[in-house]
Amino acid sequence: MNTAILALEDGTVFEGRSFGARTESSGEVVFNTAITGYQEIFTDPSYCGQIVVLTYPEIGNYGANGEDPESARPYIEGLVVREFSSVASNWRSQQHAEAYLAEANIPVAAEIDTRKLVRHLRTRGVMRGVLSTGGGDARELVEKARGIPSMAGLDLATRVSTPAAYEWTTGVDACSPSEPLGQAAEMRYHVVAYDYGIKRNILRRLVHSGCRVTVVPALTSAEDVLALAPDGVFLSNGPGDPEPLHTQQAAIRKLIGKTPVFGICLGHQLLGIALGGKTYKLKFGHRGANHPVLNKVTGKVEITSHNHGFAVDPEALNPADIELTHFNLNDHTLEGFRHRREPAFCVQYHPEAAPGPHDSLYLFEDFMRLMGEFKK
Repeated sequence: MNTAILALEDGTVFEGRSFGARTESSGEVVFNTAITGYQEIFTDPSYCGQIVVLTYPEIGNYGANGEDPESARPYIEGLVVREFSSVASNWRSQQHAEAYLAEANIPVAAEIDTRKLVRHLRTRGVMRGVLSTGGGDARELVEKARGIPSMAGLDLATRVSTPAAYEWTTGVDACSPSEPLGQAAEMRYHVVAYDYGIKRNILRRLVHSGCRVTVVPALTSAEDVLALAPDGVFLSNGPGDPEPLHTQQAAIRKLIGKTPVFGICLGHQLLGIALGGKTYKLKFGHRGANHPVLNKVTGKVEITSHNHGFAVDPEALNPADIELTHFNLNDHTLEGFRHRREPAFCVQYHPEAAPGPHDSLYLFEDFMRLMGEFKK
């Protein structure tokens, strides 16, 4: 049996069985509590720079396919699980999950006590770590973990962004004949989407809602975006710390009031900073598919999909300008706000899901409505 070693910066070491690529990787060690959707998690660019611990015990049991990825390749630095299935049983499966990750040079540590590991991260906070599936001395790996950059202050969004603008035209496809999708709307609006690490299902949902979408690199200027004559601008999810993204923040400030703006996740954080707010790092973040969020406008509770390690400080936003609209019911962190006068709003969580529930898909319709009102 090949041994896998996960060494954390505080000196804690976990040993298990290696799968995937025989290599060594490093990053911030975080955990996700979703039960399904592991391939979407692997390929979400927001996980760039992170080793992901999945709390659900059986991973890989429905294989991998060409339809579910949220980007062109896996972005996780490494994977830690309790059990990594050697059997893939699903009618959509095209490849074993291990082969899928091995091709992308991603190491996997299995047969780890993930309950103990997650409790440790919840108590101490997420921390830097090194995952080795190719051997190595545990003490040396701990020292390596202490030497890697902290996620705080790290600009990863620019790294994962597209190098050139492109058009996206694909809508949402049903996973099975029994899945009700509803009729796709006719294309009424042109949306320019900033790619800070954008997920494909966001693009699919925009198209399904009636948008022609142009995706642009993270450092695109506001002037270049406005030259494309958009009906609205979308600010995407992405990895890393929002604070050092000064170019992106400056572009958003110039766009506010000139076109409707909708942000998700990192886009929410950047909009908050652009409007005079600030962000802070969470102890262990929110990553999962069942987080309850209160919509203060409707009074309803939405079960939502999450993946973030930073949050917007609600105390730093001017209440004369900003209405706080959504709050997390687990820890009362801010999950959404909108400008009182300008056509701009955002949420911290992921209404497009993939993986996760569809309680918050109405936000895409809210964006369509905002663009229609602004056009008039």
